[in-house]
Amino acid sequence: MDQITQWVTENRDLIISYTVSFIVAIVIIIVGLIVANNVVRLMSRAMHRKEMDGAVISFLSAIVKAVIFIAALLMALSQVGVQTTSFIAILGAAGLAIALSLQSSLANMASGVLIIIFRPFRAGEYVDAGGVSGTIQEVNIFQTIMKTPDNKVVFVPNAQITSKPTINYSREDTRRIDLVIGVSYSADLLKTKEVLMEVVQADSRVLPEPGINIQVNELADSSVNFIVRPWVAVNDYWPTRWDLLREIKLALDKNGISIPFPQRDVHVYKQ
Repeated sequence: MDQITQWVTENRDLIISYTVSFIVAIVIIIVGLIVANNVVRLMSRAMHRKEMDGAVISFLSAIVKAVIFIAALLMALSQVGVQTTSFIAILGAAGLAIALSLQSSLANMASGVLIIIFRPFRAGEYVDAGGVSGTIQEVNIFQTIMKTPDNKVVFVPNAQITSKPTINYSREDTRRIDLVIGVSYSADLLKTKEVLMEVVQADSRVLPEPGINIQVNELADSSVNFIVRPWVAVNDYWPTRWDLLREIKLALDKNGISIPFPQRDVHVYKQ
């Protein structure tokens, strides 16, 4: 007992120094946990306000919390005299190895986060993304789930979507129908335009604004091509397009305006 007391007396300053360092290290870890929780809470609120996917919020929150805690732990170890350089090197090497082995998965994950943050499309919208056309069902960390018009479910990697242009057909309330109608060179162009306008105006789904555009667009090899461009609501696009094509054909036939087949003139010369 006397020897212990003597050792404590002789090393009192050292003991006090290590005790203070140990207490400071514990305080650093506690403060790190508090900071991590507060940062994660604020970040989660911000992402919820942006209506981000819950899986992405949980994933990002876990990463941020782990990074802050590891930083606080390294600071605490350094405070008690532990050399953290080797730990940092090991963590860096491990992180690099994991990143290389999961390169494609990490690319899909990063792309999924970007998709959810910038929201080029939402669930229920019809898009052309990553070379696939369909209705968005779900966007998760690694892939986007789409359903095609023929009821196929397609799982598209997120990296494939962000690397190609995305066309969103549902984002705006209205959409223009683009039709090309070819008639014979012998047809009365003014009469043809009048017939086309009557057919389009007779459809109640066609919007009055921004207006109907019907013009002669091309003098092609076998026909005079009209463009017919009415505007409709997004949900009326395909039914209106199909109905207009049918009614235009019937109206042209009724007025004796023919839609020619591709043709070639053959000239025969006798020697």
